[in-house]
Amino acid sequence: MQFSAPLKSNSKRIMLLGSGELGKEVAIEAQRLGLEVIAVDRYQDAPAHHVAHRSYVVNMQDREAVLEIIRREKPDYILPEIEAISIDALYDAQGEGFNVIPNADAVSKTMNRKNIRRFAAEKLGLKTGPYEFVSTLEGLKEAANRLGFPCVIKPVMSSSGHGQSVARSADDIEKSWEMAKEARGDASELIVEAFIDFDYEITMLTARNGKETVFCEPIGHEQRDGDYVFSWQPMHMSETAKKNAQEISKKITDGLGGRGLFGVEMFVKGDEVYFSEVSPRPHDTGMVTLITQSQSEFALHLRAVLGLPLGFTFYGEGASAAFKSTKDSHAPVVDVSESLFSQNSFVRVFSKPESHKGRRMAVALVFDKVDAALKKARFIIDDIKDA
Repeated sequence: MQFSAPLKSNSKRIMLLGSGELGKEVAIEAQRLGLEVIAVDRYQDAPAHHVAHRSYVVNMQDREAVLEIIRREKPDYILPEIEAISIDALYDAQGEGFNVIPNADAVSKTMNRKNIRRFAAEKLGLKTGPYEFVSTLEGLKEAANRLGFPCVIKPVMSSSGHGQSVARSADDIEKSWEMAKEARGDASELIVEAFIDFDYEITMLTARNGKETVFCEPIGHEQRDGDYVFSWQPMHMSETAKKNAQEISKKITDGLGGRGLFGVEMFVKGDEVYFSEVSPRPHDTGMVTLITQSQSEFALHLRAVLGLPLGFTFYGEGASAAFKSTKDSHAPVVDVSESLFSQNSFVRVFSKPESHKGRRMAVALVFDKVDAALKKARFIIDDIKDA
């Protein structure tokens, strides 16, 4: 493969549609290979804007606005990095010969829980928990009664857990209905899932470059209100369960096709593994790979996109913890004690231009045995403050 310099007539260009903290890491990896980076998001000074060659602010769900930037910049690769995006623009761009990663159909399926659940369960035959789709409050009440309590209620389109809740009794249904309206996406239809009595959840990072598929060590994670808070790698599990998880990941990513890194979320009960969701891009729980692997999930994503070899070394166990802001600010400051930077731990600050309560602003990363790493990561997050 030939690598050129950016800002030249022969430059290789990638366009990030979505420029948050995950997109920022992808942009940094692209810079290391001399790629020209164009970062697009719905707000000014998004994290990836800081390290891109050019940046744009646009309504990401406006078909014509997104297409206009794509046609103007003519990127070699288009990397959707968020769920709330105009899928019609991606189909149009792909139809015009642009390379959408992994492909427009995969993005369409995975951004909509109805599409991906039916594809995984009904077409591919993957094991999932029982589920129903509803579009009215009355329908939600009836579905919850049929599936039983507790049950999980999510908008068919949302990101970072927005709008997701667990209804533990019939008394919670109306509250869950209202919470679903908070979705960053489409809350006109909801998925109601029977609660699986699982032992733990994992993310299996799976990379495809058109020649091979590789798996990272399984990542355990803890979520609150549907959003990642802690993750650790590896999640210690039986060899049988690990093999089952890899088989599910291979089936779903083969079914979706294309190149890139996928984050496959699954529930595990003993040796049984249930498919939950998949993202065709780096996963927030995978930030732990910044400290545990020779090639982070972001480097693997870019390698897969370019068709480069996917080999890497797993250095050892580690953990990550997300710091979330406790207040609203138009000039946020993350106060980190210098004592939190040590031989085996550090903090990455995302540099978001605004904060609000619950917004992810930084991540702590610790390299140590999982239990010790998690303990220290929790300590670090507790010690970080909003200045």
